[in-house]
Amino acid sequence: MKKIPTLFFILIISALNSQTHRFIYELQWKMDSTDADYQKYNMILDINSREVKFYGRDLLVADSLNKKFGNRDNRHIDMTGQVVKRKTNTIENENFINIKFEYYSFKTTDKINWKISGETRQVQQYMLQKATATFGGRNWVAWFSREIPFNEGPFKFSGLPGLVFEIYDTKKNFIYNLIKSQELPETFHTEDFLESNFGNKAISINEKQRQKLLTEFFNDPFSFERTNLNNDNRLNININGKEISSIDELNAQVKNMQKVIKKYNNPVEIDKAMHYKN
Repeated sequence: MKKIPTLFFILIISALNSQTHRFIYELQWKMDSTDADYQKYNMILDINSREVKFYGRDLLVADSLNKKFGNRDNRHIDMTGQVVKRKTNTIENENFINIKFEYYSFKTTDKINWKISGETRQVQQYMLQKATATFGGRNWVAWFSREIPFNEGPFKFSGLPGLVFEIYDTKKNFIYNLIKSQELPETFHTEDFLESNFGNKAISINEKQRQKLLTEFFNDPFSFERTNLNNDNRLNININGKEISSIDELNAQVKNMQKVIKKYNNPVEIDKAMHYKN
């Protein structure tokens, strides 16, 4: 558990009547389950009277820069696959993902059956209580505090009688730690970077369509580049800093990208992971 600033305690007392309650979690994630090292992200949980939203801090930073300078030059694509929103006190989530050049949303119902343990531990001034659950094909351990009256946590981990301070799967592929809290005087709007992604409004799809789009992307991740590469080699394209001037070179890049996609196919809900063919 990361050390929680003293400011957290001061904020939470006054936050109960404010408009947006913001909690920032550090996410440690093994993009490849065989990795020893973690990728680290700061993730934001916003709670207001109507909605709960969870998204990466980098999305917020890019949006803030755009508003400051009056443009959309700063863009960010979420890499965690954990951008969600739901109405308060519900288990109906709207999920947001980028696939190629488009932005999509799809809805899921995500009930978590928690088993609350009698085991507790003290973290600074907070008494945390242990809970466990199986969700998304993984076994999870959560530590929550009844002293913070929000039955919410990072991503979809809601439904406990208090705020989740820490949660991790038993194989330690994903570790979330609460590191900071803020109170905002008004409802914080996310239309420019969550419900839409810097100009691309989310297109509503279902699970079957999601799988189809991801499969098509895996089969030819450079389909756009392929269209623009003519057969007489007069047009060069650039992929990851490499000049591509033939179909054979492009196909080699496709194979490399497919290896990367399969290597990092470790989503938080492992039961929804894509099973790509060789």
